[in-house]
This record gives sequence, structure tokens and C-alpha cells, in this order.
Amino acid sequence: MAYDIERYLNVRSAGGPSFGPDGQLAFAMDTTGVRQVWRLDGPREWPAQLSFHEESIGFASYSPTRDELVFGMDRGGNEKTQLLRLAGDGSEEVALTDDPESIHQWGGWSHDGERIAYTANRREEGSFDGYVQARDEHGEAAELVFDGREKDWLTVAGWSPSDDRLVFHEMHSNRDHDLYVCHLDAGDVTHLSAGHDGEVRYGSVAWAPDGETLYVTSDHDRDTLALFELDPVTGALSAIEEGGEWNVSSVAVDADSGTMAVVRNVEGYSDLTLYALDADGGRRELADPDLPEGVLMGLSVGPDGERVAAAVSAPTENTNVHVLDVESGASERWTDASTAGIPTETFREPELVHYESVDGERIPAFLTLPDGDGPHPVIVDIHGGPESQRRPYFLALRQYFVANGYAVFEPNVRGSSGYGKRYMNLDDVEKRMDSVADIDAGVEWLTARGDVDPERIVAYGGSYGGFMVLAALTEYPERWAAGVDVVGIANFVTFLENTGEWRREHREAEYGSLEEDREFLEEISPINNIDSIRAPLLVLHGANDPRVPVGEAEQIAEEAAEHVPVEKLVFEDEGHGFSKLENRITAYRKVVEFLDEHV
Repeated sequence: MAYDIERYLNVRSAGGPSFGPDGQLAFAMDTTGVRQVWRLDGPREWPAQLSFHEESIGFASYSPTRDELVFGMDRGGNEKTQLLRLAGDGSEEVALTDDPESIHQWGGWSHDGERIAYTANRREEGSFDGYVQARDEHGEAAELVFDGREKDWLTVAGWSPSDDRLVFHEMHSNRDHDLYVCHLDAGDVTHLSAGHDGEVRYGSVAWAPDGETLYVTSDHDRDTLALFELDPVTGALSAIEEGGEWNVSSVAVDADSGTMAVVRNVEGYSDLTLYALDADGGRRELADPDLPEGVLMGLSVGPDGERVAAAVSAPTENTNVHVLDVESGASERWTDASTAGIPTETFREPELVHYESVDGERIPAFLTLPDGDGPHPVIVDIHGGPESQRRPYFLALRQYFVANGYAVFEPNVRGSSGYGKRYMNLDDVEKRMDSVADIDAGVEWLTARGDVDPERIVAYGGSYGGFMVLAALTEYPERWAAGVDVVGIANFVTFLENTGEWRREHREAEYGSLEEDREFLEEISPINNIDSIRAPLLVLHGANDPRVPVGEAEQIAEEAAEHVPVEKLVFEDEGHGFSKLENRITAYRKVVEFLDEHV
């Protein structure tokens, strides 16, 4: 039986698990059409909905000591997140912050459940400060504990087990970070990473149970992220687990029980290992977790460290929360996010492939083929970031297209994360267009297979992937039957001039600066090469997008329409992407109609 696009978009997801102090489990699920807070007290029970808003919630975090949570929510996709406290039965909701012009980035509960930490850009739009606030106080009473005005993007990385210190993470760019320990009683700050040379990433951070050690993932003196012990006094680093050719992507530690979770990113798939830490910091590996092969979308360690909740998304399994027994490794799925009645056996698994680019660089990609021998039309789906990674998680849109005869090709071109520092830096500034050449090489590889129709190839992508679509259409116009640009960058100069103040310096580190690289940015901007475009173009955007302002969509649609058929659709109540089900249905039905007409 064939299902239309609306049915596929009604496939639900349940993720972001958070254990409560009595073993209850909160999670985010989109059963209503937007992500809300839900709760379960046992596996496959009927879940209780706790929050009821028209806007999607960003996260939900249970108190370690009370039956209450904090969740975050913005308005219309503007990313100016506010924090709210929610009773564990949903009966009471209290605003902890009410500063609609500021962004609040959650930093976690203190272990005694009395305080919360976060960063916010209240004082200056372009910088974040660190705050601590009592659980029953309003944001106006929050204590400023870390002055971030001279810092780049600042977030809280975690409370010490004794609740007297906070770790702060500063991101200069996606590839260069710093760490600080803030001593709350004394009011002083220790710069832990002051001695590092060159660009170093400090990714995931967790305190050891004794508070005398930090565990961090870092690529200090190596190409991929490894797991280190970091002295919170001296900043001395000691590697304890190498990632080899793959990144150790995250680490989490339960301070009370000493249960440790370490995740590696192996060709996009999550590899989870659990350990029991002893009093001297020694690690005993626990049983292999019995989880679907896919991507972890959130972890939470339960009371006493005996269970771990893991949200898993796999190519043929929509995101659900599984609960692991740490000693046996056995897991049980707790949530039952609907597949909208679509039989799971109809979902198709992508194949991990590699192809050679023009300079010999080996490019990884996922290829999903429909039934039949072809030749098939193909959608080249390009991820954003650019320092992101297409991973083997569930994508309803992928399954819809494959079920309707399209092949879907998802390359991780140079500049993607997940493959080490060298690979991630291959597209920086003046090397930007080398990544676009990787797309063309991928199309060349596809068409040589014989099961892909070279006359029916679509460029599709969102955010930075939208730029890649526009660049592919202008640089290699003969390749494409159509292009779909979702919240994409058309002009690097106007993008950098108009993006959120807090993001500009961070983005300039990747793309090039307005002051020093303006001529180059103009040269590679698709808007300035629009005469080359030959393929019909669909442009989708959110009016409230703070990252890629809607002006990018307006200018590319206006100028491209002078040469090719163009359709534009802007959603007034969305930001950088589409979170509301009715908007997603409208947007992707338009995509389907557009491709039916032109491909």
C-alpha cells in the first residue's frame, strides 16, 4: 500500500530522556504535532503529557531530588529560549526566566536540587554570561557568576559533585575551545586550557564522583577526539581512551553511583560502552548494551546508577527511549512513538559507501535505493553545519522518497565532523568550494553505477546545506533537474551582516571574515553567480530565523526567478527549520509537488 507524505510526517519520535529521583522518566515527544514534555513510570505504560503549548519544547531535565523538571521553550523558532519549572504531574508550571529578548542556555541542576545554572546573553546580545539561580527564584534574582563579555560562545558544562564549582565551555569556533572552572564560593575562575597550542576541541565534559578529576573528550595533540582525565586545578591532561580513527564523542558520569557512559562515533553509528568507576578512578567495563544499531539521541543515568535511558534512532526505527540494565546490558523499550501505521518492514536501510573526489580524497556517504533495477531519479541530500555529519538516524522524508521510487544519496563531504580534525578543516575559508566539488564528484560516481538516471538528479539541503544546493546549481548547472533550498545561505556577506550577533564571530571563523575576506565571500556567494543556474528552484524559509535571516530566501528567489522557474514559501511562525506539524506538512507537500512537476 502507498502512503502519502502526510502519513510519513506523522511518524513520531520520543527522545531527550531524563530520569527522575524515583525512577520516573521524562522525555520529549511530538505526538501532538509539536514536541512536549511527557512522563512514564514503567515500560510501555500509557504516557502522561505534562506540558501543553503550541511551541515545541527544546529539552526537559528532571530534578535530582524532587518530582519536578525544568524545560526550555522559545517563540516561533526565534531561539530566545526561556526556562520554566514544571511539576512532575504537570499540575504547576512556573516561569524561571521571562526575558524574551535573551537566549537562556540550560546548564543543569545542582546535585542537591536547590539551584540551576545557565548562560544567557542578557547584558550584551553578542556574549553570554554564567548565572546560578535558586529553583524557586525568578531570573531577576539570578546571581551572575561568570563574566562572559570577553569570551566567545559560553555554555555550562556541569556542576561539581559538591556543588561548589561549575565548568564552563567556551567555543571560539567548531574546532577551537576552552574550559574554565568557576569557584562559586570564592568567586574566582581557573582557565584550565590556557596552555594549549593551536586549535583544540574540548567536547563532552563530566566530573568524576570525587570532584578531583574531570573527564573530557578532546583532540589535543591528535586528529580525533580521545577521552582524557583533566586536573581541575592544574589543567593537566592524561589520555585514558583513544578513539583511533573515530571520535570518542561523549562521556557522562553519575556522581552518586560512579556509572560512566562513553560513546564513540564510528562511521556515524553510536558505539556505547558502560563502566563502573571505583574509588580510585579505575574503570570496570560492564556488559555490552543491547541496543538497535543507530544513533544515540540522549542519555540519562537512573537513580543508583543501575539503569541508563538511551534514546536511539536507527535508519529503519523511529526514535524511541530504551532503558538498559547496566550489569546485564539487557534493554527494554519504554516509549512507543507511533510509525503512523506504516509497517516498519517497508523502511529501507541505507548502504554506507565511499567514493573518490577530484583530488583523490575519499568521501563517505549513505545511499538508499528503492525497489527495482532503475534507473532511478535521485535526491542528493546535503547536510548543514557545515561541521555536522549525516548519520544513520531515522528520516521520514528519506523513507517517503525511497518508497516513491527515488534513490536518496547523503554525502559527508570534506568539512564534515566525525572523521577527525584534518578532514573537518579541509573546507575552511579559501577551500570552501572544494566541498562543492565533492558533491559533483558524488554525482559522477552515482551516474556511473547505471541504476541512477543522470537526467533526474535533485540537489536538496537545509541551512549550510541550502548554500551547497545553490552553489551546486550555479557551479555545475548541467547536473541538476531541480534544487530545493531550505533555510539556506544565498549571500555570505548579507548572511554574516544579519545573523545573530552572538553567532557572527563563530561563523566567521569557518567561512571567513567580513573585514578580511569580503571579496572572497562575494566571489563564492551563489547570488553573485545566479546567471549560471538552469534548474527549477524551490525555496523554503522561516520568517523568524535568527541564524540565516529570511532575507537570504527573498533575494535568491527574486533573482533566480529571472532565469528559471522559482517557488518560494515562507512560514511566519517558524525559525531555522520547521517544528510545527502543520507547517511541515505544508512545506514537504510543496516539495513533493515541486519534484513531481519537474523531476
